[in-house]
Amino acid sequence: MASPDGASGVGGSPEETELSITLTLRMLMHGKVTSEGLGAAQGDQLCLGGPGSARITISEGSCPERITTITGSTDAVFRAVSMIAFKLEEDLGSGSDGAAPGRAPVTLRLVIPASQCGSLIGKAGTKIREIRESSGAQVQVAGDLLPNSTERAVTVSGVPDTIIQCVRQICAVILESPPKGATIPYHPGLSLGTILLSANQVRGCSPPRG
Repeated sequence: MASPDGASGVGGSPEETELSITLTLRMLMHGKVTSEGLGAAQGDQLCLGGPGSARITISEGSCPERITTITGSTDAVFRAVSMIAFKLEEDLGSGSDGAAPGRAPVTLRLVIPASQCGSLIGKAGTKIREIRESSGAQVQVAGDLLPNSTERAVTVSGVPDTIIQCVRQICAVILESPPKGATIPYHPGLSLGTILLSANQVRGCSPPRG
């Protein structure tokens, strides 16, 4: 999930040390959202350029949901999440009847290795309760694994400001608790049958798209 990207000054605060870490954050989003909302965020992020920008990539495929991967320094990743959250809020607000602009609740679904979810939840749920109370966002860790993977969905809901604070705290936890063992990443729309056919190198499963 994360790796050191250079040493920070001796005696620096945890926040300063955190900025020297490279973070990869995966989110599960609807295809329409990724093609429209994230396209704008991706363009804005690319315009920043330089080492301070995050890289936003969107998985390919025709399934309804896509995996969006954000990679960069923690600060760059949080700025990208902020742009995405505010863009989603803007889109939701403009499409709702009678709602005050800019106050539509936003939901992000993070994809996190199951081996890190225990640290995120904490003993008897103390850690996740602390994150909810301090950020003001709603957080829920799925009990089941995402299909054909060792990852779980972590749903974060609220207004952008609370979501950003919540994501910061979630990332702090997963940076301190690296995943254990091998991680099988989740791929939307990949069924067990597809995996078995691929493993057996059977061709002709489906006609190519024109």
